[in-house]
Amino acid sequence: MASPRAKRAVFACTACGAEHPRWVGRCAQCQGWGTVEQVPAGLVEGAGARVRAGTASRPARRLSEVDEESTARTPTGVGEFDRVIGGGLVAGQVVLLAGEPGVGKSTLLLEVAHRFALGTPPAPAPDAGRGLVALSSEPYRPRTVLYVSGEESAEQIAVRARRTGADAPGLLVADEQDLGAVLRHVEEHDPDLVVVDSVQTLVSADVDGRAGGMAQVQEVTQVLTRVAKSRPTPLLVVGQSTKESSIAGPRALEHLVDTVLTFDGDRHTSLRLLRATKNRYGPADEIACFEQADDGLREVVDPSELFRGHRDVPVPGTCLAVAVEGRRALLAEIQSLVATASTPNPRRGVSGLDSARTAMLLAVTERASGIKLADKDVFVATVGGARLVEPGVDLAVLLAVASAAWDTPVPADVLAIGEVALSGDIRRVSMLPQRVAEAARLGYRRVLVPPGSLERLGTLPPGVRAVEVGHVDRALKSLRDLAAAKQG
Repeated sequence: MASPRAKRAVFACTACGAEHPRWVGRCAQCQGWGTVEQVPAGLVEGAGARVRAGTASRPARRLSEVDEESTARTPTGVGEFDRVIGGGLVAGQVVLLAGEPGVGKSTLLLEVAHRFALGTPPAPAPDAGRGLVALSSEPYRPRTVLYVSGEESAEQIAVRARRTGADAPGLLVADEQDLGAVLRHVEEHDPDLVVVDSVQTLVSADVDGRAGGMAQVQEVTQVLTRVAKSRPTPLLVVGQSTKESSIAGPRALEHLVDTVLTFDGDRHTSLRLLRATKNRYGPADEIACFEQADDGLREVVDPSELFRGHRDVPVPGTCLAVAVEGRRALLAEIQSLVATASTPNPRRGVSGLDSARTAMLLAVTERASGIKLADKDVFVATVGGARLVEPGVDLAVLLAVASAAWDTPVPADVLAIGEVALSGDIRRVSMLPQRVAEAARLGYRRVLVPPGSLERLGTLPPGVRAVEVGHVDRALKSLRDLAAAKQG
């Protein structure tokens, strides 16, 4: 009788499952570095990878018979954070928070850990004049939160925690870099929430490679994810971003987690934006605003207050727009300055807007209005460090430039919404009802909108008048008529 075939070693990629006859440093299939590992003999082939044969943990069920109890949400207590992730954390949910070093990821998650440890979150109450969330008094149900840091010592975390007031009794801190030690802490304390800052600093003894390498990062994330799902315990993981704004790995963690959040902001301003780019338990296009302060991060419930100026008398060169970030409508002020050039080559300065699109709008403005801008210095900027890249603000940019060139202010209660084409036509934009509702909420009563908008808007908010403008010359005429009526 023939002898059994000798078992041979098999090398497979942990990222894509591709098999290799020998170990290689780079997978030929997915081009990943350090992902090829030896798979023990005796495994069963299946679907391009090798998996162990075993007993199913739970039988397959009809989708219609699966209830939603497992997706019950637990609010963290940070209202803006909860809104971005879909209303709260789900048991076993793994959330990856990515961002550049120094943007405030650790501060944000420390505040989330503190509020979650306090228990039942307080109802948000707006702080007078600032639109910030203040704590209100109501009973708490304490929880245990394990905050693991591989970048800072427990003493360093304590210094920041005292500065920001994150001193909940159930908040436990461990400064560990060994994955095994982290798992022992989880078994010992059985926390209701685990925070890991950051995944690039943890090392698994089962995988070769340096801390932060792709093999280590993937192994650590996979192990932590399995633990979170099996307990089940929500897990918040910090992932550092590279200069190209991709998660270090590169992007090797996004498919392993349930939710991916990005935290970014301009270092020259105090504004920080939290965005959801992937979310298995909620919308993936939400955005939240935070303000960096000496005592930590503050939630900005009404970010429109940050992006518009407040003045009693309108000034030339300004126009209000309504931009959409995710599913949120935000008011933003566009400012423009047109001055006689002092050099043979007039200057063009753009801040907070796309420079190429702004140059196109300047050309359309010059042709439609007859204003000569070729020999003028033109500067266009947003207020408060807002970054506006969507076409819905085109009409406001054009009117701001024309207002500055004519030295004619746009009336204080007028707002412009619309995309401008090269032909000068004004096109429709998305989420128009939400934009008009946001303008009405903040007291703007006359809104310039693209043609066909009245039918889409239906019943307007009380006191609001929408004026349809189909072409740039019509919008400029409306600007002059409104300004003349205001002066009269």
